Amino acid sequence: MVSMCPKDTKPEYAFIGRSNVGKSSLINMLTNNRKLAKTSSTPGKTLLINHFIINREWYLVDLPGYGYAKRSKKEVDRLDQMIRGYILQREQLVNVFVLVDIRLEPQKIDLEFIQWLGVSGVPFCIVFTKADKLTPNKCRQAVEAYRQKLLETWEELPPMFVTSAEKKEGRDDVLGYIETINVELSTNK
Repeated sequence: MVSMCPKDTKPEYAFIGRSNVGKSSLINMLTNNRKLAKTSSTPGKTLLINHFIINREWYLVDLPGYGYAKRSKKEVDRLDQMIRGYILQREQLVNVFVLVDIRLEPQKIDLEFIQWLGVSGVPFCIVFTKADKLTPNKCRQAVEAYRQKLLETWEELPPMFVTSAEKKEGRDDVLGYIETINVELSTNK
């Protein structure tokens, strides 16, 4: 599947999360384009690796969600192989944004995926979605609970962002982080 990706050297930033985490809504919010990524009330709609060129400078990559139970074992395995192949083999991949629903306590499937990224040496961030569904205080508590859970096995924590596609919260932080990396990459060429 990596062979089907754009033949380009521009940096790529991949977005992934469990089904129904709000990935398409977040992508649309980040790009200011409500129709870029298809949103649906049915989880698990993304079945391909979708590349969106941003400002002719970098790619936002929409990866299929993981953990969607209503698929055959064969389909789940195929998607898993495609996702892992892209993440491990794609030289242009600079960072993976792992989306997590801020309303839920740390989920085993997310923690396992984060662990796999760490063991594989893949740079990543955690993006908490749906912050508009909680009070600011509850959001802080949820992020802190996640930090504490990760500190059980991690010495250093990845960057974390709190977002709400509904309120466009966290947009500048995520895009600013990408811009910082892009500047570093261009000065290191």
